[in-house]
Amino acid sequence: MGDLTGKTMIVSGGSRGIGLAIAVKAAADGANVALLAKTAEPHPKLPGTIYTAAEEIEAAGGKALPIVGDVRDDGSVEAAVAQTVETFGGIDICLNNASAIDLRPTSEIEMKRYDLMQDINCRGTFLLSKQCIPHLREAENPHILTLSPPINLNPRWAGGHLAYAIAKYGMSLCTLGLAEELKGDGIAANSLWPRTIVATAAVQNLLGGDEAMAHSRKPEIMADAAAAIFARPSSEPSGNFYIDDEVLAEEGVTDLAIYGYGGDEADLQPDIFLDA
Repeated sequence: MGDLTGKTMIVSGGSRGIGLAIAVKAAADGANVALLAKTAEPHPKLPGTIYTAAEEIEAAGGKALPIVGDVRDDGSVEAAVAQTVETFGGIDICLNNASAIDLRPTSEIEMKRYDLMQDINCRGTFLLSKQCIPHLREAENPHILTLSPPINLNPRWAGGHLAYAIAKYGMSLCTLGLAEELKGDGIAANSLWPRTIVATAAVQNLLGGDEAMAHSRKPEIMADAAAAIFARPSSEPSGNFYIDDEVLAEEGVTDLAIYGYGGDEADLQPDIFLDA
């Protein structure tokens, strides 16, 4: 859906799941991809490392720069951005993908888990975006894309899992604020969220196992939607909270069967934060 030849994207997380799918798609479109992630060694419950992700990116046709670091750490993020610019000459796309999830109610969640989600999701998004801004100002078609939902004030969402809602809506507030703050710089800031749950390790391990996976779409639907967003002029109005299938429909893609994951389309499970 777009030509990213010579463009550079930096991704928080990206060792697996949606972040990796977007990175691989960008690489197939010609991009250089810098990955800032913690997983340097194989995890017993999670597939892939930052190095296996880099191999997939290069196999897709792009250049990869795996950077072992922590999006919660100021110095780590600053160094990763500097290394990306030194290696590839600039930054055109900032993808805020790193996210922690815990859906337990307020009475059950430990404050260390609350702090972890705040530090990775909200603060990490703010920090990586902040460090990228000077370089995005120099880019030809700069984008900040954050994987976060529309801010939905239906009480069921905050009431169901308040700590996670605060952390994810914090990411979305970054989109809203950056879009307004940077509109004079021609930097687009948008969010992207899936209509249905997506077949990732989080769904497998936390949201219902094989049963949930059977009612999920593949991560490639988010990758193709992100590619369509990156191809759009950054001078267009930003601050959008895109839904994956709506983006694809705008591009003329309405047959989503290729993104199915073993179940009937009608049985796909809606993602959280989206009303019916």
